[in-house]
Amino acid sequence: MLDRLYARITALAASRHAVLWLAVIAFAEASVFPLPPDIMLLPMVLTQRERAFRLAAICTIASVAGAVLGWCIGSFLLEYAAMPIVHFYHAEHTLQALQDRFREWGVWIILIKGLTPIPFKFVTIASGAAHLSLAPFLLACAVTRGARFFLLAALLRRYGASIEGFIEKRLPLVAGLFAVVLVGGIVALKYI
Repeated sequence: MLDRLYARITALAASRHAVLWLAVIAFAEASVFPLPPDIMLLPMVLTQRERAFRLAAICTIASVAGAVLGWCIGSFLLEYAAMPIVHFYHAEHTLQALQDRFREWGVWIILIKGLTPIPFKFVTIASGAAHLSLAPFLLACAVTRGARFFLLAALLRRYGASIEGFIEKRLPLVAGLFAVVLVGGIVALKYI
């Protein structure tokens, strides 16, 4: 099953619509979608190493644009749009804690949490709910998301062949680690 899923994601990453899907996933992940754009960025860079930094730029721009939507949801639609997302993840306490931390630490929260496996949508929605100024918010999102995606792209461009071989040989291990990191990030929300 994992081999078929990996083959499907790799095929999607090589399709003519892959860049569009990368942008859509990066945009949605910053505001409503639970899966990180790395699931598309990784295979796309592995199959197109010469375009690694272009793909990272697309991913960054789309993620920052999605972050604006998340900020707007938190700022203007908290009760109507954000709370169903928060309730879905059972993260009511987390949202309140993030709002409190945003009031105290501001953009530093974005700079730190934007690099972690914690779903970025919580950071964007909480920053809007805390009424963090939009300009510093955008700058912090661009820095942290850009750092994450460009670092991943640089590593994959440099070490792509060995990384691809490792993934293909140990797919269950890689999928398990990815699931642990993703679930760990969501569980960590309870303790933020």
